[in-house]
Amino acid sequence: MRSGSSNHQISKSLADNLHCYLWYGNGNNCNSCLFTDVLEGSRPHILIDPGHTFNETREDCINSLREAIKTDGFSIDDVGLIINTHSHIDHCEANGTLLQKNPIQIAMSKSEDDFRLTLGVRMNAMFGMKSPEFTTSMYLQEGPLIFGEGNKRLELQVLITPGHSPGSVCLYWPAKKLLITGDVIFFGSIGRTDFPGGQLSALKESINRLSLLDVETIVPGHSTEFGDIIEGKNVRRNFKAIKTYFG
Repeated sequence: MRSGSSNHQISKSLADNLHCYLWYGNGNNCNSCLFTDVLEGSRPHILIDPGHTFNETREDCINSLREAIKTDGFSIDDVGLIINTHSHIDHCEANGTLLQKNPIQIAMSKSEDDFRLTLGVRMNAMFGMKSPEFTTSMYLQEGPLIFGEGNKRLELQVLITPGHSPGSVCLYWPAKKLLITGDVIFFGSIGRTDFPGGQLSALKESINRLSLLDVETIVPGHSTEFGDIIEGKNVRRNFKAIKTYFG
């Protein structure tokens, strides 16, 4: 069920503890996901890809997300961990903004963080953008990523999926057969590879790996003209279509 959360973001609940925020503003920004009440302590939520602070059309993306999360009964100030699928500015600029208020942990892959601090800085400057300032405190590695205990236990799988960027990750939730793909694949399309650090052959290999998973729901990093979240039979159809068209 969808509910209008703000002017620019639509909230969709995919599980009791997973809420997705789909961006539908005029300018660029990513979709975000929130795992709720997973971590111990006063900030129990995990936020995937907080997106822009302000985008190229000066839309207030982070406060749009803040209000969308609030509408669902949660607070962005209770986020204890941010996971970035990759380091492009439309996925991680708001890291620094949120860190100004709370000591949030930041996670991404080591290869992506290395890219972010070198070629990524030059790429942002090339487009006239200032790289966000934050320190990555946790490096994601291929394999299990487990949080919480008992009925709060969340077991994810990290997959290193380069191609759109050197160290992009996807998050697979086997219990729900759900895959969060960042900008690796979208509904009817794939992530760009013409940015610095992109490589089409690597992206094709990453997509082939993902297509072997038992998936019933895909949450992409952006919506397209074809749709946003990919569900049910459309998952296999989407893999087949993009592998045929872009392969």
